Amino acid sequence: MRIGKLDNAATSICTSDATSITVRRLDLCSAVIGHVDFTSYFWLLVTGAMPSRPQKALADAVLCAIAEHGLVPSVVAARMTYAAAPEAFHGAVAAGLLGCGSVVLGSAEAAGRFYAAVVAQAEAEGTDPNETATSAIRELRSQKQAIPGFGHPQHSDGDPRAHRLLALAKEHGMEGRHIAMLRTIEAALPAAIGRSLPINVNGAIPAVMLDAGFPLAALKGISLLARTASLIAHLQEETERPIGFIMSGAAAERIGFEAEE
Repeated sequence: MRIGKLDNAATSICTSDATSITVRRLDLCSAVIGHVDFTSYFWLLVTGAMPSRPQKALADAVLCAIAEHGLVPSVVAARMTYAAAPEAFHGAVAAGLLGCGSVVLGSAEAAGRFYAAVVAQAEAEGTDPNETATSAIRELRSQKQAIPGFGHPQHSDGDPRAHRLLALAKEHGMEGRHIAMLRTIEAALPAAIGRSLPINVNGAIPAVMLDAGFPLAALKGISLLARTASLIAHLQEETERPIGFIMSGAAAERIGFEAEE
């Protein structure tokens, strides 16, 4: 039974022979190892081209911004998994990554798709960006959906990570149509929903990365790569200062039992 397309059976990422390994047209040993930093290599792997200095600077900044944020659900899942299965370090990392969805960590991808769609609509229809943004915001609210990339339970004056990323984009001359739309949405919020909301890091990340030329389809990979580094750090700490079972016990104490009627 045929499932999916069966033509174009090829990859342009990597190949090897008896004497060499080639990655994105570069010899891995003579042109990459010892010559290319990991952020640039990541960009090359995903896009097929080496990043410019501004692109690398912004990718570095974004990876640092999103890697670590304390005992968030992905970290808790990883540390509790490792506590229960210390022989499966890889399984604990995977447990943390599997929880990266639309609410935690994956929200940057949703925000990016929203901004890209609103930008594309405004350009295709030749409408005023503010009108397009306002319409898109009201459509989300009519469906009782949050505005992607806005609001923060702790940073009411704005997410400091978002402020820094947007400042860096301006500093490197990489402000484009997605950051412009992010700002347009921010300005349209009071009239559209009756109050303002601060830009959070998951709003800044996709706007910055899309304007830097990173592909929309790979946006979630930025968060996954960054959080993997953090999970490894937490699991290393778990080997030295274990808290997995402490968190498990705290959950058991906090959650009461309710008999079914």
